[in-house]
Amino acid sequence: MKNLRLIPDIHQHEPIVKAIFAYDRELIALVKSQKGALWSQSLQSWYFSKKDFQLNSFYQALKGKVYLDYSKLNTNAPKAPPKRITSKTAKNNIALPKAYNEQLILKRYSQNTIKTYSSCFLKFMGFFEKKSIDLLTKKDIRIFLLHLIQHEKVSASTQNQHINAIKFYYEKVLKQPKMVFEIKRPNKEKRLPEVLTENEFLLLLKSTMNLKHKNIVSLLYSGGLRVGKLIGMRIQDIVGDKGFIFVRGGKGKKDRITLLSELIKICLKKYLLKYKPNYWLIENPNRKQYSASSIRVILKDSAKKGKIQKRVYPHMLRHSFATHLLEKGTDLRYIQELLGHGSSKTTEIYTHISKKSLANIKSLLDQLIEH
Repeated sequence: MKNLRLIPDIHQHEPIVKAIFAYDRELIALVKSQKGALWSQSLQSWYFSKKDFQLNSFYQALKGKVYLDYSKLNTNAPKAPPKRITSKTAKNNIALPKAYNEQLILKRYSQNTIKTYSSCFLKFMGFFEKKSIDLLTKKDIRIFLLHLIQHEKVSASTQNQHINAIKFYYEKVLKQPKMVFEIKRPNKEKRLPEVLTENEFLLLLKSTMNLKHKNIVSLLYSGGLRVGKLIGMRIQDIVGDKGFIFVRGGKGKKDRITLLSELIKICLKKYLLKYKPNYWLIENPNRKQYSASSIRVILKDSAKKGKIQKRVYPHMLRHSFATHLLEKGTDLRYIQELLGHGSSKTTEIYTHISKKSLANIKSLLDQLIEH
């Protein structure tokens, strides 16, 4: 006789009764025909909601056909892991306080910052959905931050974003005294930027056949642009007669200019004649602003066609621009201005990956042997 075991379990944070048996078409049809039977791809088994499961009815339906072992149903089901609260699920049930959004706008935060703060704060609200956020204590906030670290394993930068979003509400919206958390803010991981070699970039450009796409790749690299600045660029920001690109409101809300390649001017002229953009320099087929995700896809496809063994993404071209300029002997202060860095320390990171900088340093061993 065929065997079937019923065991308690947790699925999607709800208690269930899982049916365990060896693969058998007749047995599958029999279980499937029972009221409330569901299949889980992640569990790779059939199951029933525990609150709706009727053991007696199930037993009678299988009596004489299957040996049913339900002894484990008397034991407790595994403990459900802490429920993961996402900004998406929070948005379905909770609205961001109107004053929070208004204060972000009044402070003239960028759209990216508004989006990040809103997402983080919605997640915070979702975690305490049954409590008033105005009455939460530092202890409550600490519990939330520990949940992010211990259960959701968020990165250091993501943890900092949540702290900033929470502090903004209590300090800027509710006008409470400055908050200091006992949890130490993590230091940002110091990673060297990834760059393409000059040959790799030329291969990437050669593999980009579409005229619009070729302009996108060229502008990102030759101007050292952030992807957000490129998609927000207007036609009049290209100052061809003077050979520069006008970058509006960079980090720190500072306007700046950067380089415009002579070759790109020719390529851009062809692009403008063919596509005739209406407002944005780079537009999608619906005359709307181009998306960053579309640009990431372009780079991924071109890198694949060019057989480049690196994950190529928009900011890598900015890093490559700075590194290649440094290797060509451009003064670090000029590179800082072109990139729009507020501090020279930010730009100095490129000295760590510049081949020319390393080449100028002679090995101590070689120097000792020469003497």
